[in-house]
Amino acid sequence: MTRRRPTQALRLVLVALLSALSVVVVAPSASAAVEEGIGHRTEPGQSWGGRDRAYDWLGSYVVNGEHVFCVSFALKAPDSKERYEPGDELLTKWGDPLPDDVAANISYLLLRYGDTRDADEAAALAHLLHSWTAAPRSKADLDPAKPFTKIGYDVEGHYAKLPASAQQAVERLRADAEANRGPWTVTATAPEGEQYLDTPAEWSVTVTGPEGKGIPGVEVQLTLTDLAPAGDLGVEDRSDSDTEADADTVPSAATDQADTDAAGAAATGADEAEAGVTDGNDENADDSDETSPAQQQLTVTTDENGTARISASPTGEQPGIVATLSAPAERPYVRDPVTADTQRVVSTGGEQTLTAEAATSAVPTPGIVKVTKVDEATGEGIAGVPLRITGEDRTSPALAADGTELVGEDGKPLVVTTEGADGVVTVENLRTPQTVCLIEVSPPNGYADAFDPDDPPTACGELNPGETLELRITNVADEVPRTIPAGAERTVAQAATTSGAPVSALLTLGGLALAVAALAGWLARKRILRQR
Repeated sequence: MTRRRPTQALRLVLVALLSALSVVVVAPSASAAVEEGIGHRTEPGQSWGGRDRAYDWLGSYVVNGEHVFCVSFALKAPDSKERYEPGDELLTKWGDPLPDDVAANISYLLLRYGDTRDADEAAALAHLLHSWTAAPRSKADLDPAKPFTKIGYDVEGHYAKLPASAQQAVERLRADAEANRGPWTVTATAPEGEQYLDTPAEWSVTVTGPEGKGIPGVEVQLTLTDLAPAGDLGVEDRSDSDTEADADTVPSAATDQADTDAAGAAATGADEAEAGVTDGNDENADDSDETSPAQQQLTVTTDENGTARISASPTGEQPGIVATLSAPAERPYVRDPVTADTQRVVSTGGEQTLTAEAATSAVPTPGIVKVTKVDEATGEGIAGVPLRITGEDRTSPALAADGTELVGEDGKPLVVTTEGADGVVTVENLRTPQTVCLIEVSPPNGYADAFDPDDPPTACGELNPGETLELRITNVADEVPRTIPAGAERTVAQAATTSGAPVSALLTLGGLALAVAALAGWLARKRILRQR
């Protein structure tokens, strides 16, 4: 069920009529400035002063264009000449303080239903207020011979004369007040963990009752500092001219959904930021101080658990929210006595303003540096190469995302080492924006000849928020050995060579020649002997 929120000038009022019992209406001709508003007539009316009444009015009154409710006298008690003054505590018709639970119920119902445009609800609200402030102390207080200053409100008689729909509203409002009355507590919560610029996170506001139960349907105005709502939150620009006529709707905490319209159902069922966000930016805001944090105002509505959530991205280093809402006061107090022709009315307030704050810090989205170490000629990766990570000056350490310096145990800029067949090393969670340099500390095996310790191989680049900076460092291999696989050494064996024949070989060949010669001589001699 939706309720129109009152304008600042109409904040949740009570009224009391001096010239009549709190629920007994004077004929409309008695005052041109006071007339029946929204509600129901009960017929016949309650008799007092020995006179019968044609009807009584249960509902709001229109006083100088404002809808208000009547619950007491302009005097503090019967036969009292002391009138209410602004700031006085509202008392019963008999001059007694309201019990704590009754006072809390009245404040809550005025806050939630004080501007209702539903006749049943208006009649129910009037009946409950009269029942709590002017109920008879005994049967004697209902004697119809008593004057209006001394007669009590016939609770049962008026309830019986209400339409069935209004009787149901009485029970619903009574249960609503018992479940959701004050005092309320409001808490605002910032996202947990490190927050990064332009990265959305969830902020929340929770409204709870005396026993920690979440209060649904509460409108909360949020002032966002260094924050921008993320995504399409249905922000609607609303000017002052249409605030009163088309006030934003606030769902009731009541469980009866019979007369909940589409707008109220959408607001009640919404969760997180989609619960209905209203742009409240002030076009006339003072923007003379350009250094002040950027602010934006939104209105959100708590869900069935009493929590309203929004997703917002930090736009500055100190994001935060301030939540402001109207809550039922502990006790209703008189605001401004108003004279309307022959009738004196007393308007009272049943609300108070609650606030809660939450803040955190934010830094730019971190960046990543990925460095590849390769052979200049082959392009193959080189593992095991130590690289020192520094800032732009190649001396001071680079910065981590949290602003701390990246240093090793020796207090010098951190050293990282390339790994794997690709010769890659990755450094994450770096502050942005910043210029990052990777400097070779010592050459890998097989690359020492081209290494200059006074001007070592180096790669630098600008690291921007959320980006990965890819750098490449090359090395020129030594001539011998020509190739060293990544991460391993190879030993190449070489054999010595000579241009002359070995001595042992010559001796062997000589002996062989002598043997051949001897054999040839023996064969020749044998042939000669045969011929003889």
